[in-house]
Amino acid sequence: MNYDVAILGAGAAGMFCAIEAGRRGRRVLLLDHAKSAGDKIRISGGGRCNFTNYNIAPEKFLSNNPRFALSALKRFTQWEFIAMVDAAGIGWHEKTLGQLFCDGSSKEIISMLLDHMAKAGVELRLQTQIDQVSRDESGYQILTSAGTIRAASVVVATGGKSIPKMGATGLGYKLAQQFGLSVTKTRAGLVPLTFAPHVLDKTAGLSGLSVSAEVSHQRTRFSEGLLFTHRGLSGPSVLQISSYWREGDSICVDLCAGQDIGKSLSEDRHTFGRLSVKNALARHVPEKLAALMVAEAGVAGNLADQSKAALRGLAETVHNWQVTPSGSEGYRTAEVTLGGVDTDGLDARTMESKAVPGLYFIGEVVDVTGWLGGYNFQWAWSSGWAAGQVC
Repeated sequence: MNYDVAILGAGAAGMFCAIEAGRRGRRVLLLDHAKSAGDKIRISGGGRCNFTNYNIAPEKFLSNNPRFALSALKRFTQWEFIAMVDAAGIGWHEKTLGQLFCDGSSKEIISMLLDHMAKAGVELRLQTQIDQVSRDESGYQILTSAGTIRAASVVVATGGKSIPKMGATGLGYKLAQQFGLSVTKTRAGLVPLTFAPHVLDKTAGLSGLSVSAEVSHQRTRFSEGLLFTHRGLSGPSVLQISSYWREGDSICVDLCAGQDIGKSLSEDRHTFGRLSVKNALARHVPEKLAALMVAEAGVAGNLADQSKAALRGLAETVHNWQVTPSGSEGYRTAEVTLGGVDTDGLDARTMESKAVPGLYFIGEVVDVTGWLGGYNFQWAWSSGWAAGQVC
């Protein structure tokens, strides 16, 4: 079983690389241990696949070298993927903040990719376990559950550790280290944050409550939805900040972003002075959240009885709620894996190892992680495209 290119991993990056290599006339084999290709595509975006974003830019990617991704992102852009989606007749819409979703099902994206793979002559082999990869002067040998495969080039597109129930493993990192490439420390990204029991005692009654919030960590901030859960916090703003947060750090939450609670409560004193301070605050935020904020600020009594300093303190609590998560929900629910194959060992134009000819790393396995909102899919398309031009 001899091939020009063997691609390990039939996810977004692997499928796209296979298409591009196949179009060049290369004999391509795409391998995966899963029962179907593109499983993460299928579940993404609530089943509608947030396939890219209008606002692709290098500062929206995390890496030890954030500019590494720039070459691939500039050479295969979001506009080119959108054109591909349009040509396939797939309807789509912008949801918010430049995030593009299918009007129908994410399965349409998978079908589009499978169709392009078939036209490019790519051989897809599923339910195939990859046991060992080695290299000698004749190329690469891949020992699999279906026998030994030989290939001139190998592309590692095995993804990260996120969502292990879908079969995610650390195979790509092991292969990188086996061939002498460095791997940066990995951790869960775009993941809900959890609270210690003493904090959960205060927030337990808010489980299921969502608000528009601004969540910040040091100089980084995101303004999107926030969801209280029975374990801590989730929602887009929290998932975003989780990629920057480190254990032991606190985060700052503005629970009423875009409003001036201090000014509103001062004005309300003249008309609603007999209201309890909790009920007065509940005119501006959900009642259960108002109760928590009043307790956190240590105020009680009617609104009219509050001093200016007390109202300023309550407003500060609402707009600058400081809380220290105890951890995250980990890879079990993480949308991505931060860290990965060190970009110092890869050619930014081709994704090939600088030290090992014919060995490529693309997609999530590389130390490039995008924001929530289609950025990671665009990295998959772009890095897969870059490797597909040369592998």
